[in-house]
Amino acid sequence: MKRISLKALLSAVALVAAPSLALAQGFPNKPVRLVVPFAPGGTTDIIARVISERMGAALGQQVIVENKAGAGGVIGAMEVIKSPADGYTLSMATVSTTAANPAINPKIPYDPTTDFVAIINIAATPNLIAVHPSFAAKDYKTFIDQLKKNPGKFSYASSGTGGIGHLQTELFKSLSGTFMTHIPYRGAGPALNDTVAGQVPIIFDNIPSALPFVKDNRLVPIVVAAPQRLAVLPNVPTFKEVGLEAVNRMAYYGLLAPKGTPKDVVDKIHAAAMTALADPVVRKRIEDTGSLIVGNSPAEFAAQIKAELEVYKKVVATQKLKLD
Repeated sequence: MKRISLKALLSAVALVAAPSLALAQGFPNKPVRLVVPFAPGGTTDIIARVISERMGAALGQQVIVENKAGAGGVIGAMEVIKSPADGYTLSMATVSTTAANPAINPKIPYDPTTDFVAIINIAATPNLIAVHPSFAAKDYKTFIDQLKKNPGKFSYASSGTGGIGHLQTELFKSLSGTFMTHIPYRGAGPALNDTVAGQVPIIFDNIPSALPFVKDNRLVPIVVAAPQRLAVLPNVPTFKEVGLEAVNRMAYYGLLAPKGTPKDVVDKIHAAAMTALADPVVRKRIEDTGSLIVGNSPAEFAAQIKAELEVYKKVVATQKLKLD
């Protein structure tokens, strides 16, 4: 996944901001809503709140984060699609809402490649499988042994049916020859709460929301989806290392606007996001979660969404995955 340096960010801000300001002088003249399609406490919510304040300062208007959870992110996505295409209602884009859910659910009422305007991919985030400390396994080998010796005994939590946690865990099950029962939630926050409480023994989640619980020894990391082992979890193998490279995909967190949003408005929002990402404080807060700064162009992010959707369509077809 392409990443951008701080120097390149600063250069891009200088180039993009000036024409954008000239083209979109009337925008914004009121606060901007940033819809997070999941409950508070998950990675999508964390990234949105980290970037919103600095974006608001760049735009000269407050960016208000609003959580609209349900249906694996579909309710929040539809909230934005149905809003006026004027730049005042934006969506946090996730793999769940733009690729995983549309790939597995034929009833999704939108096309992520045509019903949104891509603005920017803010950050790429590794994922992980983690277990409650009471679980018998504390490493990947014994984890697999437990699952294979006890098919159907264990359940796992995810941020919702059709989300990235659901689809990637189902892919993991198919490739590893294991079985766990899916327990969907209305976001990573509630899923994490129940896993940490011991009500569900296993979770597939993003690093930013799960890492604090790992550091507090309230969750035990088993395997991560990342290009290489993470500095914050040096003893935890990647899916590629354990022979499951197809599962080794990171999540993305970006910004979308409704279809038809004027280019000058999109450009101004993009410039504000780039300004936020050039702020060392914002960069550190995002990177401290375990995420990687991306900061690409609208065209690059649109291509990335399209490519990710095709990947998950192939996963669904090849593994014959269906909704519960």
